Parts: sequence; structure tokens; C-alpha cells
Amino acid sequence: MSEAATAEGKVVQLEGNAARLSALRSSLIPATGQMSGASLANTGELGQRLDSVREGLTSAINAARVTASARADERRDADIARESAERLQTRAVADLQRMIEDRMMAGIRPRNGKDTARG
Repeated sequence: MSEAATAEGKVVQLEGNAARLSALRSSLIPATGQMSGASLANTGELGQRLDSVREGLTSAINAARVTASARADERRDADIARESAERLQTRAVADLQRMIEDRMMAGIRPRNGKDTARG
């Protein structure tokens, strides 16, 4: 797996975790009816902890996005360099073939009259 795909997978994983934390936070609605003060305080504290973790996760998600973007840029640049190298190689091979053909044709060319009249 490439570094870019790994970084993108990390972003997806962190975003999934953030969504789960959000769902957990939303589920902390106090029950209807009578509730003890301790139970209400525990629910509030748990909600604050989930909010705190989610805020920390937001910065981790942003950092992971930056990393994923950088890896994608590196992969794109590497692809461009590879394609350029392939084109240069193709051009060099074609030039070499032309040079070989030209040299072969130079050896086959008819000579002028001075060279053939050595008798």
C-alpha cells in the first residue's frame, strides 16, 4: 500500500472515530423523569470528556489531512517524473535507431567515380 493511500486511510479512520464520538455525545440525553444529581453530574462530565476528546481528534484529523495531501502531491510529482523519464527514454531510443540507420546507409551509399576507377 502506498504512503498516500495509508495517509488517506488514516484520515478516514479518524473521521469515523469522530463520528462515533459525536453519536455517543448525542446519546447522552438525560432520561425523562426523576434523575439523581449524581447521575446528572456523571452524564455532564462524560459529555464534557467526549467533547474534549472530539476536539483533540479534530486537530489530529487536520494534521492527517495535511499529511495525506502532501503524500498525494509527492505521488503525483513522482508520476510526472516517471512519465517524463519514459518519454525521454523513448525519444533516446528512437534517436539511437535513426543514428544507426544513418550510419548503415552511409556505408551503402555509392561511391563517386574517383574511388571506383582504381584500375
